[in-house]
Amino acid sequence: MTTTTTAPDKTPAPRVVARRPQRLTRGPVVWVAAAAALVLAATVALGAGDYGLSPDRILATLTGHGEPLEELVVYQLRLPRLVLGLAVGAMLGISGAITQTTARNGLASPDFLGVNNGASAGAVAVIVLGGGTGSGLTSVLGGLGVTAAALIGGLVSAALVGALLYLTSGGALQVVLVGVGVSAFFSGLTSWLLVEASIDDAERASAWLMGSLGGGRSMTEATLALGALAVAVAILVPTARSLGALQLGRDQATALGYDVAKSSAAVLLAAVILASVAAAVAGPIGFIALVAPHVSRLASGAPRAPLPLVAIVGGAPGAGGGVVARLVIAPLTLPTGSVTALVGAPFLVWLLVRDRKAGS
Repeated sequence: MTTTTTAPDKTPAPRVVARRPQRLTRGPVVWVAAAAALVLAATVALGAGDYGLSPDRILATLTGHGEPLEELVVYQLRLPRLVLGLAVGAMLGISGAITQTTARNGLASPDFLGVNNGASAGAVAVIVLGGGTGSGLTSVLGGLGVTAAALIGGLVSAALVGALLYLTSGGALQVVLVGVGVSAFFSGLTSWLLVEASIDDAERASAWLMGSLGGGRSMTEATLALGALAVAVAILVPTARSLGALQLGRDQATALGYDVAKSSAAVLLAAVILASVAAAVAGPIGFIALVAPHVSRLASGAPRAPLPLVAIVGGAPGAGGGVVARLVIAPLTLPTGSVTALVGAPFLVWLLVRDRKAGS
């Protein structure tokens, strides 16, 4: 009788890969937390000051049941600053997110488009040269307000960056290099104007260059900021889907069927409008555009945070920064740009250390 021996099966057993438990979505929690932070910042902005208002008195005033003095304080003094701070913070946050996505650089900001330096050059030119009684350029500058000149300067700087990128057919790296070069040019122009200015004009210009959301703000400036935000939203709504593709790079975005040149131009136009108007109405306020997109990404756990969330995260420090600037050394008022820099600079250092540890 023949015994059949079966060779042992040497086929390796299938590997059992332990799946990491899916992280519960943080979407609702993040949105609720962001909205709560925004409401808290708005309440403090309307209630804190020499004439303090409790939350119930703020609500009564906003619903038309406040005392005459409360209505004066809220509607004439604090509400314009609050609306302007929220709008400026939201605009800077969105423009920063767009710039970082387009440049594929987490440390990018609208400064790479030359907007802040161009706006600064325009504003300082009006302050320094616009006070004369001569003709020609001096009279033209004197007819422009600081806000209008800053807006024109920011748009001219961004247009110059766009023209140079068109001539060089630049990609993400060229955006950074050209933006830095144009920013350096306008920064040098601003420095020259300050050197040539009188002491009084140089003091006024230096105060504007620090960026501020305090002082005698009116709803006119807030309305201008909200109008720019509405225009940018109208541009971004039909192009929002292309942001995710642009984050993957030109080749991948093209393979997915997107017109990279047209999509990049559209979203960067929105970023330029937002950053230019923000700089025009409030001066150059740093770090919000850099920090808000990162905070939104860390909070949501997504590779690219939704732009509405970035707007809320940017709006909170925009409103809260003005309050801190008014109260930290009252009765003196700090420039809002100084407050955001004191908070944003440590965050930038932490971000660099975190990325280095992640890469090692």
